Amino acid sequence: MLEFFKTHPNQVYISLVVLVVLAIIHLILSKIIRRIAKKSNMVYARVKLVGRYISVVLLLIAILLEAIIFGVDMSDIVVVFSSVFAVIGVGLFAVWSILSNVTSGIVMFFSFPYKIGDKIHVHDKDAEVIGIIEDIRSFQIHVRLENGDLMTYPNNLILQKAVTLIEKNVLDR
Repeated sequence: MLEFFKTHPNQVYISLVVLVVLAIIHLILSKIIRRIAKKSNMVYARVKLVGRYISVVLLLIAILLEAIIFGVDMSDIVVVFSSVFAVIGVGLFAVWSILSNVTSGIVMFFSFPYKIGDKIHVHDKDAEVIGIIEDIRSFQIHVRLENGDLMTYPNNLILQKAVTLIEKNVLDR
């Protein structure tokens, strides 16, 4: 192990700097997400979920940068990433709606105007949804209908349909 540090001192120092910078970026992004969540009164579980997404992206960036620092040939990196993305692409094509719902969940985290406890009306020709938002998850929102039934509504559809706010914070009463 000591021989590795002796033969590659520059790469080790650069790696440490890169990892520290990525850790600082992770902390900054985490604080920004928490601040946005606190300002918008979001549930902690949603904050945690978006934090995980950011951690995974930063980890992938760290792996790529470390490979470049230690002299891995770019053509090898391109082959590995294109192979991985091809496999993931084929797999995700079969489940594109799941990816669409997760992406919509991330969009809803930052710009969804309705919160848990709001009474909404989703104008959908297939299913009129009038109820109170009980939970917003990564794939769907949970809406308690007026008759007491719990309906799960996909995130990608809630962003595509017109939604009317009937009343804010019904659950706080």
